[in-house]
Amino acid sequence: MAGRILQADVDEVKARTNIADIIGERVALKNAGIGAMKGLCPFHDERSPSFNVRPQAGFYHCFGCNESGDVYSFLRAMDHVSFTEAVERLAGRIGYTLHYEDGGAAPETTGRARLYAANGAAADFFRAQLALPEAETARRFLGERGFDAGAAAHFGVGYAPKGWSNLRDALHKLGFSDEELSAAGLVSQGQRGVYDRFRGRAIWPIRDVTSQVIGFGARKLYDDDQGPKYLNTPETPVYRKSQVLYGLDLAKRDISRDHRVVVVEGYTDVMACHLAGITTAIATCGTAFGSDHISVLRRVMGDDSASGEVVFTFDPDAAGQKAALRAFGDEKRFAAQTYVAVAPEGLDPCDLRLQRGDGAVRALIDAKVPMFEFVIDQRLAGFTLDTVEGRAGALRAAAPIVAEIRDPSLRPGYVRVLARRLGLDMGEVRAAVEGAARAGSGKPGDQTRQSRGAPGHGVGEPLVRVTIASLPRTAEVALERDALMGLLQFGHRLDSALVERSVALPFRHPALDAVRQAIAAAPDISRPGWAADAVSAVREPYRSLAAELLTADFPALTDEAATVSAASLAKRLIVRAVDQQKTELLGAIQRVAPDSEEGRAIRMRLRALDAERQRLAADQ
Repeated sequence: MAGRILQADVDEVKARTNIADIIGERVALKNAGIGAMKGLCPFHDERSPSFNVRPQAGFYHCFGCNESGDVYSFLRAMDHVSFTEAVERLAGRIGYTLHYEDGGAAPETTGRARLYAANGAAADFFRAQLALPEAETARRFLGERGFDAGAAAHFGVGYAPKGWSNLRDALHKLGFSDEELSAAGLVSQGQRGVYDRFRGRAIWPIRDVTSQVIGFGARKLYDDDQGPKYLNTPETPVYRKSQVLYGLDLAKRDISRDHRVVVVEGYTDVMACHLAGITTAIATCGTAFGSDHISVLRRVMGDDSASGEVVFTFDPDAAGQKAALRAFGDEKRFAAQTYVAVAPEGLDPCDLRLQRGDGAVRALIDAKVPMFEFVIDQRLAGFTLDTVEGRAGALRAAAPIVAEIRDPSLRPGYVRVLARRLGLDMGEVRAAVEGAARAGSGKPGDQTRQSRGAPGHGVGEPLVRVTIASLPRTAEVALERDALMGLLQFGHRLDSALVERSVALPFRHPALDAVRQAIAAAPDISRPGWAADAVSAVREPYRSLAAELLTADFPALTDEAATVSAASLAKRLIVRAVDQQKTELLGAIQRVAPDSEEGRAIRMRLRALDAERQRLAADQ
């Protein structure tokens, strides 16, 4: 068994990896000041972005939930991999050969990395099978739905041949064991032994947001197949259907750019939408659209305002209406505006494209109606509106829907819509909506972020946390705070002697002094990632404050201005220390004879301090 990865390799891989690229595959990041990026935190649910990334420092920090770390800690938290697997994954990404303490090169890894590898190999196998004669039924199935060979290649569609062990035998030759194939959900265990899970089916690879294959969706092709119409990968360590969205790997960039997502119901619907120009379409994988899916999408959208759009496509039948109401009722609704698009004659996007062309698919999405309007109509559908009793019941059912509208500028409009639908007076409808709002406000809400505390702390456990916001508002503390911010973010650009001298001086605030000590102990501030390492070295309970100082907005308009400002702040620390020494010497000189040797030495020291202060002031 190989030993630990050489520390030099660990550092080199981290230095060569842009943390913003890794985080940006899961979170929509926007520029947020000099050398900083910001997005919605992937570790907790939030509506306003508080997740900050410093690519140059290789560090992230969330001001909401207090999560922070480097690129390795991010991968470990998001993908539940070991430290070794995180290093090996990033090394493979940049083509870097790792070495271990026993002198060996990188071995084949186990665990989750092997599951990714097995799924990737299976996808290659299925894709190659689609070109063979046996796959004629699968090619005809795709062709009848308007998908040619180019479309199949773009989405990686493949074919699982008939037989009990075709995939198993192929992957055995690549070195995968039955245990690994079973853990990946590629084979099943029966009374007669291990056999391929997918047989005689069209296959869609399901990828995560980083484009790694994590599972498959398989569609029945033959009448003698006794299985379900669609068969998906079971739950595995890398495949959680409640968090997986088919097509997100292809759609994520356009979703992030356009702040728009279209939620459809199947693999072929995703294909049809993308080929028709709706490149933000995604679908769930064998499960209802739920809160975990919303959390994933909101991070990709950068859904921090009401400017985004989420369009759901549902069948107009009872099941589709139920799905719409379920999506509407989820407690973690989007900040973006939600809409519903229902195709004419119950056609799904795939059939609509096949019968009426790409333009009809685009027109379907353009003809969307607001989710609130759709849900109001669904609520009213069960009442007879030509009777007083029916209208009263309909008002009681629909008023809570209007009361839940977050945007105060929209609510009056929907009061008018509801009044018009019911044929009731505006005042009566408004009163019912206001009453529903008051009743809803009494529901117990989520705990605030402050009461929840930071991740990793038990319920009721006291958490001492110093933040930038909690620091005293004094000039002395402001200088120490801003100087540390400048040194952590731009210290690698400053003269090393200046940095060394400025952080050799004790600070007056204990939390800030703890951060100063960690910077003073940093061996080489010119090394990439030094600031992140310094933050990690800060003693608790002050480490989160150090993370905030590294990722907070530094008040400067350009890189050059930030460097100048950071240097000026470091010099001000030295000037402060010089002034303090002068004050102490002026007190001491009062206690000695003016013509004594000690008195002359103090006066010489005072003159030297004056000269040094003038020099420092002139340099600022």
